[in-house]
Amino acid sequence: MSGHLRNLSTMFLAVFIAFLVGLCAYGYASEKEVHSVKPMKGGVTMSLTVTSPVFSSNGEIPKRYTCDGEDISPALQWSGLPEGTKSVALIVDDPDAPDPAAPKMTWVHWVLYNIPPDASGLPEGVRSQDLPGGTKEGLNDWKRTGYGGPCPPIGRHRYFHKLYALDIVLPDLGKPTKKELEKAMEEHILSKAELVGTYQR
Repeated sequence: MSGHLRNLSTMFLAVFIAFLVGLCAYGYASEKEVHSVKPMKGGVTMSLTVTSPVFSSNGEIPKRYTCDGEDISPALQWSGLPEGTKSVALIVDDPDAPDPAAPKMTWVHWVLYNIPPDASGLPEGVRSQDLPGGTKEGLNDWKRTGYGGPCPPIGRHRYFHKLYALDIVLPDLGKPTKKELEKAMEEHILSKAELVGTYQR
C-alpha cells in the first residue's frame, strides 16, 4: 500500500511541476507577445487632423490647384499635434495612377519634412523660400522639389494629403523620395492624419 501511495505522490508531484512549468511558460509568452507589439508611437489617436479651406474631405479639388489651372498648392491647416512632436512631414500622392479602373502605381505630388511643430499649416501657393523655417523638400515623381498638382490622364483620381507627427527632427536627407522619407520616419511616427481630395479632367 505504501508503494502505491509513493507512486501516487510521485505522479502528483510530476503533474504539479509540469503545471507550474506550463504556467510560467504561458506567462513569459504572454508578456513577450505584449512587448513585441510595436504600434504607432503614442498608440492610436484621432486628435491629429489636416484640412483645407478650399476642398472638403473626399471633395473635389478646384481646378486652380491642378495642371489645368494655376498648378499651385492648396492651403492646408492642421491641429492636434501630440505631445512630444519634434517635426512634421507631409506627403501628397495619388494611388490611382494612371487609371483608377486599373491602377499601376502611386504618383507622388509633394514631399516635405522637418516642418517645425509650431507651424499650423501652409498657405496657398507656398514657395520654397516661404516654407516654415527649417522645412526641407523631397522629390516628387516629376523628379523635382515642390508641389505638382493633379493631372490625371483618365478618370477621377484620389489625392491623399498625409501628415505625420514625428518624435525627432530628421537629419538632412538631401532631396529624398517618398520611399526614402518613409524609411527615415520608421519608428518615429507619433500620429498620422489624412485629407483626401479628388479630381477628374
